[in-house]
Amino acid sequence: MEKITNTYETLFVIDPDLTEEGTKALVEKFTALIAKNGEILETSEWGKRKLAYPINDKNEGYYVLVNFKSEGTLPSELERIFGITDGIMRYMVIRKEDKKLAKAEA
Repeated sequence: MEKITNTYETLFVIDPDLTEEGTKALVEKFTALIAKNGEILETSEWGKRKLAYPINDKNEGYYVLVNFKSEGTLPSELERIFGITDGIMRYMVIRKEDKKLAKAEA
């Protein structure tokens, strides 16, 4: 039976007070986890940006955006690991709409 894969996008914000090595280690940790369980389509490190509102008394965060394909179980595991990892301030994983499917339904 064919495994169903979907396209996802995750954006996570890393604590700006981490060292450059610590930030790089977190980015590598999550991109390796995604690559091991799926296929990375694109990774964009946006760098330090001002937050819309303070989080833990911080006004900046280091943003990383990853587009990937995987089975439906990876996003929940990714969110679980984001939640227990020190240095991750916020995270979001969303399923991207398949353009062919969206046009067919319209």
